[in-house]
Amino acid sequence: MVNYLSLAERVLSGTPATASDARAILSSPNEDLLDLVAAAARLRREHFGKRIKINYLVNLKSGLCPEDCSYCSQRLGSEAEILKYSWLPKEEAKRQAEFGLAGGASRVCLVASGRGPSNRDVERVSGMVEEIKSATPGVEVCACLGFLKDGQAHRLKEAGVDAYNHNLNTSESLYADICSTHTFADRVDTVDKARGAGLSPCSGLLVGVGETNDQIIEAIESLKAVDSDSIPVNFLIPFDGTPLEGTNTLTPQHCVRILCAVRFLCPDRELRIAGGREMHLRSLQSLSLNVANSLFLGDYLTSEGQAAEEDLDMIVDGGFEIVGAESAQQLRDELKAHRAAHQAAFDGEATGPASGDGASAAGTGASSETAPAPVAGGALPCGKPLPPVGHEAGNSGVTIPTIRRRGAGTEISPNA
Repeated sequence: MVNYLSLAERVLSGTPATASDARAILSSPNEDLLDLVAAAARLRREHFGKRIKINYLVNLKSGLCPEDCSYCSQRLGSEAEILKYSWLPKEEAKRQAEFGLAGGASRVCLVASGRGPSNRDVERVSGMVEEIKSATPGVEVCACLGFLKDGQAHRLKEAGVDAYNHNLNTSESLYADICSTHTFADRVDTVDKARGAGLSPCSGLLVGVGETNDQIIEAIESLKAVDSDSIPVNFLIPFDGTPLEGTNTLTPQHCVRILCAVRFLCPDRELRIAGGREMHLRSLQSLSLNVANSLFLGDYLTSEGQAAEEDLDMIVDGGFEIVGAESAQQLRDELKAHRAAHQAAFDGEATGPASGDGASAAGTGASSETAPAPVAGGALPCGKPLPPVGHEAGNSGVTIPTIRRRGAGTEISPNA
């Protein structure tokens, strides 16, 4: 048995963990899991204490991407029934960001589908960033717009963007198996451009696409090589209508081992549990916060996350603090009281004379849990078709998250 605590102490004393150490972590038995987490938590506490950084996604432009990344619901040829819409207006982007800020987020991630932005798109996003930062000066903004051309990262930096997300996703040795329209080197080039312009590089992993343990290690070492400050770990959501539909190779225990491998190899980097955590970590999400120090609140780009109250419950119950908040418990309790008040208001409206008029909750401040059903005819209030609800992946007993049908691109309040 590996002495994981001794390994953690070696890392803290200045001796980096090796690929061999990571291999031992990834192949460790389930009965070692709590010992492994305790050792990884030692590293987490040294660099981040008990703090959790909350991030919030705003999908500025959804679907219709010309790239063929096999894991992505927005890919070229995707038949996934996701929301598809062009750029949100500047005021709407700011409004969507404010939902996340009210839920405790200290970083807003502005994301747009596509190969990469035109200079006009960069100006559009720059205006959004200036609007958000004017209203909330202390917020961090991360942009994720695809491949950058020369000069675009500098313009985003001038506008107030703090970080740029462009995930390496997997190892260079596997990359051609999951995408043919660009290369691993293309992704590295954009991370280099962002870092060169003074933006904090945010680049991470996608696991569950058929990678081996050695390829996970290869990918983490590539993230170290590009000096990623923030490492989101995404777990494959095998959307129907994509080439990886039905793929489900991860277990909750192995997901935690992957997080531990990242923590040992990158001990001082922000480590975020991201898309697919509800599906794959499941009841071990709370345990994983002893390894990771960051999460996305609420929904993702095209799928729905668990209720924001559940995210905040995990943080409070685990004894963690929220970056930028005086009290995690007070924030959680205020959010619950706010939701309860809107539920009561909605229940009152539902019994009134207007209950059958098909009006949506937009403008009432109702939460995602209290919003009424979409309008008749299988469409959302915005006119988009109603995506399917979550369903079980084969006979695995694992429920694939519901495709997002609230928040940006709709008239229904987001989950935040």
